[in-house]
Amino acid sequence: MATVLESTVQAEQKVILPSVTWETYERLLNEHLATSNTRFTYDQGRLEIMVLSFEHETLKHNLALLFELLAGELEIDVVGAGSTTFRREDKAKGFEPDASFYLTNAERVRTLKQIDLTTDPPPELVIEIDISHPSLNKFPIFAALGVLEVWRCDAAAQVRFFRLSAGNYVAAEESAALPGVTGAFVSRLLAVSQTMKRTDWLRLVRESVKQPAKDE
Repeated sequence: MATVLESTVQAEQKVILPSVTWETYERLLNEHLATSNTRFTYDQGRLEIMVLSFEHETLKHNLALLFELLAGELEIDVVGAGSTTFRREDKAKGFEPDASFYLTNAERVRTLKQIDLTTDPPPELVIEIDISHPSLNKFPIFAALGVLEVWRCDAAAQVRFFRLSAGNYVAAEESAALPGVTGAFVSRLLAVSQTMKRTDWLRLVRESVKQPAKDE
């Protein structure tokens, strides 16, 4: 299995393995505590292992920073949970988001050192960068664990919003977490973040949020 894993990861930067026990999943998590370039997603026996690329990480960083900047300009309190491992053995599901945030529960989790989803709330918003295939469908995992909103970004830096409704995610033009902010608005700002000097981009974000985001 090691040979298959190595060759697949090199080609696609990710591999999906079937019939993996929860114990093996937790052992792999523990063995990679000190590494930051490997991401694990588990769904009822299926395990995705992803090695992160520079493209993936720059998109993640810029989109997470953009979210925090917009939240700050809109005076919305958030707690960033980064790529915390969120998992529940009773549901046989676990994931490590590209970025995640608490909003209405920010005060509740602000002083916590660890998150236990059997007693603590899940992040209300998750950012997912999906630039390569195949990929394990993470939406059922997010839904089962109660994530209310997902911002999904593709290789073209296009961002789409999805809201949890009756156990499934539906596409939304406007963010529930950041009222008035649209996917088109975020996509435009994210796209130019890849070509502008950071100081100029930060200035653009702050100026842009003062204008009606819905008009983008």
